[in-house]
Parts: sequence; C-alpha cells; structure tokens
Amino acid sequence: MERKIRGKDVSEAQIDEWVAEAERGYDVEELRKRAIGRPGRGAEPSQVVPVRLTTEELAAVMARAEREHMNRSEAIRAAIAEWSHAA
Repeated sequence: MERKIRGKDVSEAQIDEWVAEAERGYDVEELRKRAIGRPGRGAEPSQVVPVRLTTEELAAVMARAEREHMNRSEAIRAAIAEWSHAA
C-alpha cells in the first residue's frame, strides 16, 4: 500500500517510528506551548467573513492574484484595503 503525506512517500520505517513515539507518550505541557492554527495577522484574532462570489468574480480575483504573485486571501485583503482607503 502506497502512503503519502503532502505528496511525499512515507515509509513503513517512518510509520513505525511515529507509532513508537506515540506509544512512549507526549509531554502535554510541551504540546500546549505549540501554536495551534494559522499565525495571527495582528494583536487580536482575525475574523472569518464568508463571502459569496460568482464564478466570474472568483476567476477575476484569481487572475489578478496570479499576476501579482499572491494567494486568494492576500488578493482579497489587498482589494479591501485599497477600497477602504479610498473612502
């Protein structure tokens, strides 16, 4: 059976190593210190705002994002920033 994580092959030896690590147990306090989720964008948590776009609107956003070497979220934030500063 072929196993992959993020497109990379995972060997049986690696799986065995992860199993052994899990069976030894984890330091709960150390795990709690790790950041969970995406990194913050500011001092306070960001708000998730669902927005509905037509196929054409999304295609336009994606085309602009690709031209400017941005991901979709970055492009939408840039557009909002430009629009909100124009007011």
